[in-house]
Amino acid sequence: MPTYQLQDLTVRHLGGQSSPALQGIHLTIEQGEQLALIGPSGAGKTTLLATLSLSHKPSNGSFNAFGVAPWSLSEAVRHRLRAQLFLAPQTPPLPPRQRVVTAVLAARLPQWSVWRALASLFKPEDPEAAWQALSRFNLGDKLYSRVDRLSGGERQRCGLARLLLSPAKALLVDEPLSALDPALSELTLNTLREEARARNATLICSLHQVELALNHFPRIVALRDGRVAFDLPRAQVTPQMIATLYQGEQPADSAAPPGDDPMAVKLGVGACL
Repeated sequence: MPTYQLQDLTVRHLGGQSSPALQGIHLTIEQGEQLALIGPSGAGKTTLLATLSLSHKPSNGSFNAFGVAPWSLSEAVRHRLRAQLFLAPQTPPLPPRQRVVTAVLAARLPQWSVWRALASLFKPEDPEAAWQALSRFNLGDKLYSRVDRLSGGERQRCGLARLLLSPAKALLVDEPLSALDPALSELTLNTLREEARARNATLICSLHQVELALNHFPRIVALRDGRVAFDLPRAQVTPQMIATLYQGEQPADSAAPPGDDPMAVKLGVGACL
């Protein structure tokens, strides 16, 4: 059964602007598939991920997740369906005064009772699991640090460590490399792909770094102006297609990201629907 089936999908901006953020989207994404979303800024990548995570309701077209139409379900049933999805935004919304261990263990909140969740705030329930998840992103030494003491790149990896502890069957990751150096970028993509493969989860990752997208993902979906420009196996993506896709905008150089530096993150990181 496919994870997602989208037919002639239209999604409008949250602000209610007349022009749609996405239009005429046709996509079928199988369970366990791994694909990269690429395209210039404002192409609709973040909006598509928000739609796939059930955070943004389509205005027209057909949208199925795990074989059901989520927006025809009751709020309670749709909430349970969301537990199968994990969206890792570009800038994770982590409480600044929270300890990293607590932020990572929050991935398990949908499985816990209210009392269990409250108790874990004072005494983390499974710090070993949090440490193991953080260590896969070279962040194990930050287990008991406060979130507001982390650099931008460390915050990104903290959010991804949370993903490792979620039980989700669809992993939706928005620009996870924007504050990472080349070595950490490779580590991050390898870890995400290994985790998805191990649990047969669908992995959809938006990337500005086209070279890394082509090196790591077997399927490339390109967006421009809210439409699918092409949807191809990576072997069929040509330099001319990339040049046309980014007409008027230079794609990010995967060899020279802003670095794991808080000031670079302030200047370079930003995502909007």
